[in-house]
Amino acid sequence: MTKSEKVMTEEQYIRVLTVNSGSSSLKFALYDMGKCEKLVLSGAFDGVGFRSGCFHIEDGHGNVVISQSLSLSDHGIAAVKLLRCLKKHGYSNVLDSIGHRVVHGGVRYCHPQLVTSKLLDDLHELIPIAPDHLPLELRVINAVRRYYPRIRQIVCFDAALHRTMPELAQIYALPKVLRDGGIIRYGFHGLSYEYIVDKLKKDMGAGVADGRVIIAHLGSGASMVAVKAGKSIDTTMGFTPTGGLMMSTRSGDLDPGVILYLLRQKNLSRSAVADAVNKQGGLLGVSGISPNMKELLEQQDNPDAAEAIYLFCYQAKKFLASLVAVLGGLDTLVFTGGIGENAPQIREHICKNMGFLGIYLDAIANRHNAPVISRADSPATVRVMRTDEQLMIARHVRACLAKTKEREIS
Repeated sequence: MTKSEKVMTEEQYIRVLTVNSGSSSLKFALYDMGKCEKLVLSGAFDGVGFRSGCFHIEDGHGNVVISQSLSLSDHGIAAVKLLRCLKKHGYSNVLDSIGHRVVHGGVRYCHPQLVTSKLLDDLHELIPIAPDHLPLELRVINAVRRYYPRIRQIVCFDAALHRTMPELAQIYALPKVLRDGGIIRYGFHGLSYEYIVDKLKKDMGAGVADGRVIIAHLGSGASMVAVKAGKSIDTTMGFTPTGGLMMSTRSGDLDPGVILYLLRQKNLSRSAVADAVNKQGGLLGVSGISPNMKELLEQQDNPDAAEAIYLFCYQAKKFLASLVAVLGGLDTLVFTGGIGENAPQIREHICKNMGFLGIYLDAIANRHNAPVISRADSPATVRVMRTDEQLMIARHVRACLAKTKEREIS
């Protein structure tokens, strides 16, 4: 038993609040973390920055505690409202730490970090390469600092898992001076992938988790990762979360010449181009109907909706095959995320005619979102697994606090 593990067994639990800031949402969960992991509360602010929004909290059994409409102008205000609500109901009396999902820490930070003024200064310098994410995340962290100046905050980087990728998988074919300046393929959804790898190891054993695994996190944001021996080997997202697969409103990979053409020939402003690839592209841009896959599936008789659905699946097939090539074969394919977990038709389209990769679906199991949806004779096992980024953040916080206490004891 390590010193960190001994420290944790000596305590009953620590109470951890996890925060995940999205473009217009703030999701949160409250855990008691000890030998057991107990979800106390979870919820979200939706529509942050819009005239109409909502705030809801459920207890650990899924019962609604709070559900109300409200308008919040920014994420910092939402964070303070959450802390006040938890305090009012007595949940923050023994709050030990708050963990945040942060998009990434550049090339410098690859592990969870205790929030300090130095760390915040370093993250602020990274805003130009993550302008749609870091400002929101830093706003929440700073709001918590003002409200609870003594509470320990820990940031968990969503790109950290991919720092194990081989150098060839991280670099672009650009001048080396740009690479040295931090323009590399970072990859994202790392906390989700890390949870799935841990879950595979716990439920199916190291033999499965250490094999040739591809995880498809398909949701509003979508990406895939190739994992071997439990480590990220390659992934579809790159320098930003805009790259790779087509998503709800993000374009995914583009010929760089398209951006140059829009800037030079169409005279679009930089903000207009950013909106085109991040907010107006993807399923929304192709269909002209909705960024929501569920809504598009309900309207697939509409040719535009159908085109968006099939383009999404077509691109996913290409990326899946390319990652199998990187791994040199496939043992396990995992679908996760909102679409991956709940859209049998999408999984069917992606896996259709992929027998040459060892993928054969069981139609009935797939239709029922079964844990295993591949045929018994399929060389590759195809699984459907629920991810839990919030719990992964809480686990990192627990480990980080244990290491901090170990250093204090030493």
